[in-house]
Amino acid sequence: MIRVVVVDDEPMVCAHLRTILSAADDIRVVDEAFDGAAAVEAVIRHRPDVVLLDLRMPGVDGLTALGRIARLTHRPVVVVLTTFDADEYVLRALRAGAAGFLIKSTRPEDLTGLIRVAADGHTVLSPEATRGLVAAAGREEVGRRRARQLLGELTQREIDVLTCLGEGLPNAGIGARLSLTEATVKGHVSRLLVKLDCANRTQAGLLAREAGLIST
Repeated sequence: MIRVVVVDDEPMVCAHLRTILSAADDIRVVDEAFDGAAAVEAVIRHRPDVVLLDLRMPGVDGLTALGRIARLTHRPVVVVLTTFDADEYVLRALRAGAAGFLIKSTRPEDLTGLIRVAADGHTVLSPEATRGLVAAAGREEVGRRRARQLLGELTQREIDVLTCLGEGLPNAGIGARLSLTEATVKGHVSRLLVKLDCANRTQAGLLAREAGLIST
């Protein structure tokens, strides 16, 4: 059972998400929170697997809550909720450790599948979000230069794997594309995260986009 906490300052949004997710046999919404402070308390109380976290909230906002959650011993996967495709606020959340982000208009039939992907430890992006993320990351010259410098420390195989992470592929998909076993892919991903000083696959994928490995 995937345990989820939903966080949004609009109670109707929380109720809507609860209704969608509760229809799945393997997902249970264990709590709702309407600001960042309550979100952190809910995470401590329920120890969920996944947190759906709105970024723009009065009082303690989503970025602040994300930072506090990241310091907890039990750290759930955090997926950002936003009405925007990809702006600086979202990029800051991804760099702070969020596993990805979903547009609030994500189709209900896609939402449960994306929650399962997040719980499995993979990057989560709304299908319509990718171009906006590439564009937003590409506008930052400092981040682009740093990303390209880091590529110089990688082998060609590691660059190939990093490119796949930038496209959001799971280990099985990377293995199929590069003719590698899943165990070999896991080893490459683990070494990449260490070399690039990335907390998770999403941060590595974002770096791949900043470096220009993903063009669309």
